[in-house]
Amino acid sequence: MTLGTTPSQTVGPYLGIGLPWPDGPDVVPADTPGRIRLHGRVLDGAGDPVGDALIETWQADPDGKFGTDFRGFGRCPTDEEGAWEIFTLKPGRLGDGQAPHVDVNVFARGMLNRCVTRIYFADEDNTGDPVLESVPEERRATIVARPDADGYRFDVYLQGERETVFFKV
Repeated sequence: MTLGTTPSQTVGPYLGIGLPWPDGPDVVPADTPGRIRLHGRVLDGAGDPVGDALIETWQADPDGKFGTDFRGFGRCPTDEEGAWEIFTLKPGRLGDGQAPHVDVNVFARGMLNRCVTRIYFADEDNTGDPVLESVPEERRATIVARPDADGYRFDVYLQGERETVFFKV
């Protein structure tokens, strides 16, 4: 008897059941000095919003350190327009030369695995970052958040001409 391969399972649509928690988007409380808003939308290859995705972030503290009392971890489901937001502190430069950045997992229905990317900041000196410099120059803008009136804007494109750079981890 020969058994067939078990079908792969996708990461959704059950993200909303167990992954979000009430203060997930609030890496730091509202009254924290230096608090910033990271926000954007998750979009598919046609530019349509993905209304049931989940953005998960983790990062160093403002001094570029891990393992301190800074939570550094956030999680936000997207709304019907694909919008998400995380409230945090801007991370510091890491000791190994990595520019300030936020690591990001993207989960969505139909995906067999999470997508992993980074958010760099347009108003920081990103020169010398080994990960950013490994990305072809013409694609780097897809992982750089731009300051706007409400914080830093970072849209995630899952596919297509404007696809966000994702890393194999």
